[in-house]
Formats: sequence, structure tokens, C-alpha cells
Amino acid sequence: MALKVELKPHERIIVGNCVITNTEQRARLLIDGENVPILRERDILTPETADTPAKLVYLAVQLMYISPDPQTQHGTYFNLVRDIVTAVPSSWSIIEGINNNIMSGDLYRALKEARKLIAYEEKLRDQYKATHPEPDVSSAA
Repeated sequence: MALKVELKPHERIIVGNCVITNTEQRARLLIDGENVPILRERDILTPETADTPAKLVYLAVQLMYISPDPQTQHGTYFNLVRDIVTAVPSSWSIIEGINNNIMSGDLYRALKEARKLIAYEEKLRDQYKATHPEPDVSSAA
């Protein structure tokens, strides 16, 4: 079954191991193929934008998803999740979902689960900020 994708002007998409960049106008693509990794620009993280532990996990899964040999990223991925579970044991249920999808070969679903880990990390960070306000350094003169 073919996938219809509409791209905004200048939007990028990864199809297989190619990056496709749209021109100045909207475009519709019909992508037909089996087991071809497809990622829209909004779902792509780069090493520069993967600036938290959960985003690094997402990046590792993303690299598995687009790689012809996903196992090359397993070591990095499992080291990252080990560190996260050690620091935040409550994240285990999300990580278990990512792991199960990786092991079953459903890397697209693993990416979706990794998004949940990013959201959970943001929630924890927001809760921490709400209960630990930063001191006002401007009045400390």
C-alpha cells in the first residue's frame, strides 16, 4: 500500500537513506515500497538537537530505523537506557515498550514509544522546576 505525503514548501523528509527537500511550493508524494523508512522533518532529531538523555535515546532509535544494519546502534541505545533507568526508575515501563518494539523489529513503533519518553522527561523536568524555583540572582547584589 502506498503512502501519501504532503510536503510544505522547503520541508524535508527522509525516505530510505535519502533526504528529499521540497521546493517553494507544496508537493504531494506517493511513496510505494515495503520496509522503507520514512521520517518527516518534524520527527527528525540531529545530534545537535538531541540535548537531553531521552532525546539521545530517540536519536539512537532513529538511527536504527534508518540504518540498513540497526544492530550497530544497539550498544549506544542500551547504554543510554541503562543510565536513564538507573537515574529515573519510573521510566522503566516506557523503556520496556521501546525495547519490546526494537526486539520485535518494529522500529517505527519504537520511535513512537521514544517520543513518550521525551514527553515523560519534560513532565519530570517541569515538575522539578515547579517545586524548586531558581533563586533570583538580580536582587543578591
